[in-house]
Amino acid sequence: MSKINYGRTTHSYSETLVVFHIGMTPNRWWRPDLWLPAFLAMPPMVKELSADPDSGLLGYEMLFNRNGPYVVQYWSSVEKLYEYASATSQHHRPAWSKFNRTAQKSPGAVGVWHETFVVERAESMFVDTRTMGLPKATQLIKVGAQNARAQTRLAHGRVSSS
Repeated sequence: MSKINYGRTTHSYSETLVVFHIGMTPNRWWRPDLWLPAFLAMPPMVKELSADPDSGLLGYEMLFNRNGPYVVQYWSSVEKLYEYASATSQHHRPAWSKFNRTAQKSPGAVGVWHETFVVERAESMFVDTRTMGLPKATQLIKVGAQNARAQTRLAHGRVSSS
């Protein structure tokens, strides 16, 4: 288990930042044969991406909410994200094709969704937590007098738009 970062921490990053949310909603939870393959497809994808420093994936967090599991991913560019999504030689494209075949046989059994954000500014605050989120994907730094206020962190949290 990773260590707790005691005190207040934030992130530092000044490059292009893309935040990608992707998730699934098991609409027929009693049919794991329909939703479990989609659920199990994500871990090999993030493992594949994490093993390749040129993939563009900076980091990720796997989470759950009342609708089901989802992943927040941090990317270095939209182009890298789309490149991975369409690469037939990597895990995503075959998994997506398989999901579509299953979805056609049982419409509405499992929902999938994603959202993509190109971020102009980012602010974060973590108190007494393990490294996660933006600091895990970028650089963890201590909060000091120069960045103690959220407004200051946001004002100086500009990332490039290229």
